[in-house]
Amino acid sequence: MIQYFKNVNHQTIAVDKPEDGVWVNVLPPLRQEEFSNLSEELDIPIDFLTDSLDIDERSRFEEDDNVRLIVIKTPTENNSFNESDAYYITIPICIILTHNQIVTVNSFENPAIKKFLNSFQNRHPDKKNMMVLKIIEKIVQNFLEYLKQINQQRNILEQKLYDSSRNEHLLQMMRIQKSLVYFVTALRSNELLLMKLERSSFLSLNEDEKEYLNDLIVDNSQAQEMANIYTNILSSTLDAFASIIANNQNEVLKRLAVITIVLSFPVLIASIFGMNVPSGFEHSPYAFYIVVFVSLLISLAIGWLFLRKKIF
Repeated sequence: MIQYFKNVNHQTIAVDKPEDGVWVNVLPPLRQEEFSNLSEELDIPIDFLTDSLDIDERSRFEEDDNVRLIVIKTPTENNSFNESDAYYITIPICIILTHNQIVTVNSFENPAIKKFLNSFQNRHPDKKNMMVLKIIEKIVQNFLEYLKQINQQRNILEQKLYDSSRNEHLLQMMRIQKSLVYFVTALRSNELLLMKLERSSFLSLNEDEKEYLNDLIVDNSQAQEMANIYTNILSSTLDAFASIIANNQNEVLKRLAVITIVLSFPVLIASIFGMNVPSGFEHSPYAFYIVVFVSLLISLAIGWLFLRKKIF
């Protein structure tokens, strides 16, 4: 699906064709026929339009026949039905600067583009560089928002794990950990892209735009640092819970071993006096009570010994 938006008197208006100064937004479902027609109509290399279909596409920029392409990673919720997949993943978004238009291509529903659309009435389509920076700003904001949500989820799950160590809670923690791995990798790649844009003349930024880009680099670095911190905290938490679970298992096994030892002596005595051989108590009316008393006495003695040694 292809959308065309124009800013008229600070109002966002949808149009039917890619006029000059129009923002072209390509959304799923994506069809090869639409890509081919858009490529011919706007004189865009077809590869620039299809690069967003590769979810593993790295952050980069390139230029071909005065058409500039910027590929940057953006976060989104994972709609996979697999319970072991990450809650959030990162996907590439292509920003294409043509002679007269700015084109964005998304392979998934993109919250950053939705935010940009809500503020498009405040943009100036003739200032393409600032529009690009504003899109990148929305992407960085999304990273920060999702990281805060991830940290809140981690705190809730950590408290649940303190109360009861259940496999489903550990699985949810692993899904959060996968999300953070995606974020750390994407933010590192985006940081390299932004730094290259700052050093190069790819966008031909003026002083105000360079200063704005520097602020975006700082915000991206903050998001990357947050992702690294949350990753380290989560890894330490999972290691700590693994040690706690192993220690609890050892305590249970130790108690079972002590109980087995304590109970084995009464069983041994009962087995000896239960044999079909003379034992001296065949005609005694107190034989049963004597055996029970001796068994209890030995069990209590062994139990007291274990308690004294702090084994039980």
